[in-house]
Amino acid sequence: MRTPILAVAIGLLGASPALAQQVTAKDPQSIARALLASGYQAEIKKDGEGDPMIMSASSGTRFGVFFYNCTNHANCATVQFHAGFDTDPGKAPSLEKINAWNRTQRFGRAYLDNEGDPVIEMDIDLDDGGMSQALFLDNLEFWVSVLAQFEKEIGW
Repeated sequence: MRTPILAVAIGLLGASPALAQQVTAKDPQSIARALLASGYQAEIKKDGEGDPMIMSASSGTRFGVFFYNCTNHANCATVQFHAGFDTDPGKAPSLEKINAWNRTQRFGRAYLDNEGDPVIEMDIDLDDGGMSQALFLDNLEFWVSVLAQFEKEIGW
């Protein structure tokens, strides 16, 4: 009877490094570590509501990682990659162009903000245990690709 219990205990000990690699919205440091491990910047801050946020950049374009579904500004469940572009008056893409983007792209949601400037966002659900660092980095690669495509689309 001791053998199965010992095997389970060894299995659990062997699983701990994998659990340490999980990326969760409850632990902003886990997201910052994943960004840094991929060569991106990661500056943890607080947003206007007091929730965590991380500032980063890709190819010179700054983007934020915003945390949502938080309890008392912690224990968050989801994150959102977000980039906004401050365009000169009359140079912002049209609403028709933004709508065409949304119709033809699976990842990344675009819109014009209250000042008519283009914004691109992509949500990631990290609730119920988060995801492996490898899967998070795969989502980050999607984001970086979407961001570059969107910049090209809006003539940035």
